Amino acid sequence: MVHEFDEELREIKHEIIESRGLVIKTNNLTNALSADVRSIAKRQQTYERRISWNSATSYVVFVLVVFAALKLAMDARIDQLKGENEQRLKDVARLKDELSRSTEREVARQTADERAGKFYELVRQGKRADLIAQWEALKNQPLSKAESAVFGDAVERAKTELAAQLYQQGMDKVRVQRWQEAASAFEESIKQREDSAIGPSVRLGLADSYRHLNRQKEAIPILTLLADNAVDKEVHDDALYLLAWCQMDIQAWNDAKNTWRTLIRRFPEARFTGEAKMQLAQLQLTH
Repeated sequence: MVHEFDEELREIKHEIIESRGLVIKTNNLTNALSADVRSIAKRQQTYERRISWNSATSYVVFVLVVFAALKLAMDARIDQLKGENEQRLKDVARLKDELSRSTEREVARQTADERAGKFYELVRQGKRADLIAQWEALKNQPLSKAESAVFGDAVERAKTELAAQLYQQGMDKVRVQRWQEAASAFEESIKQREDSAIGPSVRLGLADSYRHLNRQKEAIPILTLLADNAVDKEVHDDALYLLAWCQMDIQAWNDAKNTWRTLIRRFPEARFTGEAKMQLAQLQLTH
């Protein structure tokens, strides 16, 4: 019986030892499991932290990209608005300039209308000198084509009539031998209308006046042109006659001889031919 009790006691001890070993193993396994769990938890935390940083970084990058895109869009829009604003400013300046020019044209046109009205009154009244004097200022005004044509023709007629009037005044002064006044009238006549039909006669009168004023050197070029111009045949013999006398006045004897010969050859029946022959013969004897 004691023997059985000992046997049971040994079995109990054995079971206790086995239980203790099992507890130790279990404790070791539990510790290992706890270490694994902590390791897994730490790795999980590291992973989660890395994910968090990556997310934050991605968010920051995304925000920066969005801001950069917004800035580029804003800059482009600002540049566009600046360009549109500059274009509008240019358009405003252009419109102001056009308005200013239009106003100036309107004022100029009104002024031209007023001047044209006054000028027409001069035409109606036949005030030739005033008409000619004011035409230089009026023709640069914004007149219509019809106005320019009508007024231009009126001025040309006035110049022709005034030139004829001055020529007549010059001839009147010649008759009373007031040579300086005659020369002034002839000069003014040529100034008013150089190409008038009476131009050769005016120049002949001017040359004659110069000769009587002892201005033969000024008369000779005028007479030479009249004598050489085949178009103005009406004054040829008179021009040659006066030219020969002017050349004799300044003692250009050879030139005078040639001029007398030309007069005799061209106009054998002229009223000056007899005197020309006499003067030529005398020159040939003395010079």
